[in-house]
Amino acid sequence: MGVSGTLEYLSDLVGSGGHKHKKKKQLQTVELKVRMDCDGCELKVKNAISSLSGVKKVEINRKQQRVTVTGYVDSSKVLKKAKSTGKKTEIWPYVPYNLVAQPYAVQAYDKKAPPGYVRNVENTVTTGTVTRYEDPYTSMFSDDNPNACSIM
Repeated sequence: MGVSGTLEYLSDLVGSGGHKHKKKKQLQTVELKVRMDCDGCELKVKNAISSLSGVKKVEINRKQQRVTVTGYVDSSKVLKKAKSTGKKTEIWPYVPYNLVAQPYAVQAYDKKAPPGYVRNVENTVTTGTVTRYEDPYTSMFSDDNPNACSIM
């Protein structure tokens, strides 16, 4: 440990009052679906979320009912703050339809989703039976079974 390393260690120690400080949060993006009807609703939600510490940017798309928050924040705190405005709020439930294996399955398809989006559902295994269809024409002329030829 050189002189610069020692000085950095001591400054961290003195700056934190002798206690080890918490690990910094990573920059992340939190997307919410918030029911907003007018400019007043939009402003109320934006002001509430902007008041959180660590928020760098708040983008609102009222047409999609979508709020995108970027910053050093926790998604549960952002959700709680948005709910405190009295608006119906949830984590953004949609993903682009090209990222889902079966986008128009009953669970994924949602009429309220914005264009190009479907509900984010987990890939669940269906408990149905798979029936295998064997083409009768491929087994008609078999080299493995010389008696299989039904035309002669």
